[in-house]
Amino acid sequence: MSLNDYLPHTRIKAGIAYMLCGAMSLALSDSLAKWLGAFYSPMQLLFLRTALALPVLVLLVVATLGPTALKTRNLPVHLMRGAINVVAAVCFYMGLTRLPLAYATAIAFCAPLFITAISVVLLKERVSFGGWAAVLLGFVGVLFVVQPIGETIQWAALLPVGTAFFYALMMVSARWIRQGEHMLTTMLYIVLCQLVFTVVPLAWSWQPLQWQHVWHLAGLALFSTMGLGLITQAFRIAPASTVAPFDYSTLIWATLLGLWVWHEQPNLGFYLGTSLIVLAGLYTAWSGKARPAPGL
Repeated sequence: MSLNDYLPHTRIKAGIAYMLCGAMSLALSDSLAKWLGAFYSPMQLLFLRTALALPVLVLLVVATLGPTALKTRNLPVHLMRGAINVVAAVCFYMGLTRLPLAYATAIAFCAPLFITAISVVLLKERVSFGGWAAVLLGFVGVLFVVQPIGETIQWAALLPVGTAFFYALMMVSARWIRQGEHMLTTMLYIVLCQLVFTVVPLAWSWQPLQWQHVWHLAGLALFSTMGLGLITQAFRIAPASTVAPFDYSTLIWATLLGLWVWHEQPNLGFYLGTSLIVLAGLYTAWSGKARPAPGL
């Protein structure tokens, strides 16, 4: 094997490793958000998460790209995407407090299917018959996941569905960011806009911080930021169609963490529905229309 053949092979392995580590990080972040949701509102958790992560991200951007990378020519787009991202994250955190961790995670993974549909409306893209079949199959999977939960909390399943829709809208709107802006700059402004849009609502939802939760909040910020960064790096160094399927390992971690921490026991309907969502998402990723959701 020549050096030219070896390097791409190494990058693919590294990309898969980044994706697996990123997926595990996001599952840990989600489990911390679920646990902390018993003490703080979703808006407060999101604010604290971004407030802790923003200084680290600013230092990372300056250290790697220089101070000029802190500037952007896409501020209106970033503000719009930041507001959408806040809505998506709040929906997900609310869903985590009302649904089993694995169920909320599985439902949110229908985001690539929303991306397909939204791309048709906003970007005028054409979707094949197979693409629409994948969308239908994925939503049938969501119904299988939701149905066994029980009628008393079925409405809560709409929260991760809302997360998937708004996340998809944010991903599609990335096409409106002008060429030339570095990925780290885009990430920085997503976090900054999250901070901006969560400050005002805190006047109605702020709860005094408990000192014993400091490390949990730090972990929430660390794992969410690290997960997004690792997954982004995976897509940078390896083909999306190769690494995207490994994003679904988040479902494995979510199921295990739910079982270990909250003794949640998913039933047959969950596994059947999740399988359909994963199959639909894999088809969508391999056909080049979208990526699985890398978290919030």
